[in-house]
Amino acid sequence: MEHGPVTGIAVASIEFKGVVKRYADSVPTLPGLDLHIRDGEFMVLVGPSGCGKSTTLRMIAGLESVTAGELWIGDRLVNELPPKDRDVAMVFQNYALYPHMTVFENMAFGLRVRKQPEATIQSQVEAAAESLGLSSLLARKPGQLSGGQCQRVALGRAMVRDPQVFLFDEPLSNLDAELRVQMRGSIGRLHREFGTTSVYVTHDQVEAMTLGSRIAILNGGELMQVGTPMELYGDPDNVFVAGFMGSPPMNILPARNVGHSLENRLMRLPREGLDRFGAELLLGLRPENLCPASEAPAHWPRLTAPVEMVETLGAEMLVHLGEGDERLVARLPGLRPLTPGENLTLAFDPAALYLFDANTRLRLREARAVAAPQPEAVSP
Repeated sequence: MEHGPVTGIAVASIEFKGVVKRYADSVPTLPGLDLHIRDGEFMVLVGPSGCGKSTTLRMIAGLESVTAGELWIGDRLVNELPPKDRDVAMVFQNYALYPHMTVFENMAFGLRVRKQPEATIQSQVEAAAESLGLSSLLARKPGQLSGGQCQRVALGRAMVRDPQVFLFDEPLSNLDAELRVQMRGSIGRLHREFGTTSVYVTHDQVEAMTLGSRIAILNGGELMQVGTPMELYGDPDNVFVAGFMGSPPMNILPARNVGHSLENRLMRLPREGLDRFGAELLLGLRPENLCPASEAPAHWPRLTAPVEMVETLGAEMLVHLGEGDERLVARLPGLRPLTPGENLTLAFDPAALYLFDANTRLRLREARAVAAPQPEAVSP
């Protein structure tokens, strides 16, 4: 495919230095954000509704002011810089297309506002349309397009501006599941092709893991952790990150530290090096790290719990087990009959277990997979 409309893009880093955002006299939406987004990377801001991710994006765009701290784009402090001078392009959730304009006119609008020559506008729009598969739709109006086509037009309108930074505010949330997958592929391909610094906001951790060079996880305005998708998945700093990354999320179970073992109603797990930790801990175990005990090595820990519900997904199934606050989910091959109420014994590699402090909910990093006597499975 011919290279798109943007050549020689000047990418820019973005840096938040102690940035505070407060509305009137309320509790700060962002109490002090420190975050560095590198030149040319695709940074995803992810977290639950109200965590501050869209506010962060809108501050980069200049649509929200900075209450305190510094916000830099490249070598420019942009706290007081108006949106039109920031050299960023934003793709919104609702497309924001002009209904009375054709696709071509929508994509050309920003260039015409900047009084670009008509020949430049024609070539930029046509090249962007070709990259996005819109060449045959340039004469149509938004009312004649599907949701996915409208979102591609919005992407094209941002592309032709040749910005230093692309900003995406939950751009796929209005699309159905199949279109979301297609558009994720398109956005990822465009970033690989052009390499423009991109910041993408979503509440969907699947989007975050498939698109992000790195991911910043926010909760209540606080930055929980920043890392690559696999760093966050495999090495979470706290219970929130552990539970947010992965689908289904990591199982978190309470346990008592009794010196040389961890105990709850499901298992007793001998383990060395626990004397450094408090009496109340949380155990983390991903659903995919559980397997039927009959298929596991003899030295792997076992746990036994009643089956509560089974979600059949074809080649695999999600088995919900346990009771009260000691519930967990196991992702198992979907070729075995299970009846709600029956006891099921599962096993797991002890190296796959994560420990967290029950009070601070922070990760306790210690030597995992310590050789120990065979743990007991505790019948419920």
